[in-house]
Amino acid sequence: MERQIGRVTHYYGHLGVAAVELEGELQAGDIIHIKGRTSDWVQKIEQIQLEHTDIDRALAGQIVGIKVTDHAREHDLVYLVE
Repeated sequence: MERQIGRVTHYYGHLGVAAVELEGELQAGDIIHIKGRTSDWVQKIEQIQLEHTDIDRALAGQIVGIKVTDHAREHDLVYLVE
């Protein structure tokens, strides 16, 4: 089962980091599914950053950076795998 928790707003290719605007809560260790027109993969969240500071938990309304294992694109949707 999956629940949408955010949307990619930017991808920093040189860092392998996606900026994600959250609509729900996200924690380190969660499994997410990133899906878009040409993106589709599942990964475990190893690191979340808010304003260049590592955090363990992010809340709805925040824009956070997450290390991703593939190329994310703007407007890709982020789902929490439950």
